[in-house]
Amino acid sequence: EVNRLLQGQNCGRPLESIALPDSADDLSLKYDFDIKAFSFRADKEELREPRMVRVALIQNSIALPTTAPFSDQRKAIFQKVKPIIDAAGALGVNILCLQEAWTMPFAFCTREKRWCEFAEPVDGESTQFLQDLARKYNMVIVSPILERDVKHGETLWNTAVIIGNNGNIIGKHRKNHIPRVGDFNESTYYMEGNTGHPVFETAYGKIAVNICYGRHHPLNWLAFGLNGAEIVFNPSATVGELSEPMWPIEARNAAIANSYFVGSINRIGTEVFPNPFTSGDGKSPHADFGHFYGSSYFSAPDASCTPSLSRYRDGLMISDMDLNLCRQLKDKWGFRMTARYDMYADMISRYVKPDFEPQVIVDPLSKKMTT
Repeated sequence: EVNRLLQGQNCGRPLESIALPDSADDLSLKYDFDIKAFSFRADKEELREPRMVRVALIQNSIALPTTAPFSDQRKAIFQKVKPIIDAAGALGVNILCLQEAWTMPFAFCTREKRWCEFAEPVDGESTQFLQDLARKYNMVIVSPILERDVKHGETLWNTAVIIGNNGNIIGKHRKNHIPRVGDFNESTYYMEGNTGHPVFETAYGKIAVNICYGRHHPLNWLAFGLNGAEIVFNPSATVGELSEPMWPIEARNAAIANSYFVGSINRIGTEVFPNPFTSGDGKSPHADFGHFYGSSYFSAPDASCTPSLSRYRDGLMISDMDLNLCRQLKDKWGFRMTARYDMYADMISRYVKPDFEPQVIVDPLSKKMTT
């Protein structure tokens, strides 16, 4: 009963775990990462066949101290992540998403510009590394990187590159919302993205990427849904004191409200930097963000969700999902049909104007009493 309330039910039943081959356990033991796997089903339809797709998330800590040479740090992360991607490929994963800025430490607290060296073009070293794996395993890979836009004055962006199952670059999306909270000084490095809310139609379904802080903005989730997303990934880097109470709620609510699946990824570990930094929250100078608490998980449009990965260990979360569930929940709840988009559009169009006046009706008797 507790699980029913905390994790919901998938089509009226508890979420089913997937039995994985012994080889998967062997890989996880050899390379020291967890594997969890669950299946989201949809009701059987008469006019459509099931649209099953196997999707995976990877959470990991960095591999070397932040004081190591940058080239060594990046190479070590590649070496650490590759066996996990190999495990995903061996288990037949169709779509895989890595964590935010997976190629580097999350240095966007420090304000130090030297971390910009980790930035690379969309077709740079990390993309080339993943293209080979995408081709090898016939797998779509979502790769969030620090992008260097060489065609526009070497501007930096927080970007997700979508690599097709043939190794091609399908496109990219740049982070829409940049935090200015506590230690998260990310606008020192990049500003709000300019790619809108693209949905990428892959061989396995329509996917989108809501990068990190965008999960706090309901209209951001909504826009990906309006563009037809069936799976939205939320690659993140977030720490416990700031956001952990919100973590199990926001993505699950977005999946419910927008009738799509959500994959939430958060890195793990405590990353200590060479020089102390300060923030706007009154803390004394410190050399780390705090603990990245992992806890990556999947949410479904019927309000069910998987248990999460560990708060402390590298992990691979796998989910089989029948994308037919998206339409079934749209039909059941009618959120798209009952939404008053014309009313919201009018309200927002007025709100963004400088002469906006809130629609507040004051009780005249209350006003007389106060005077």
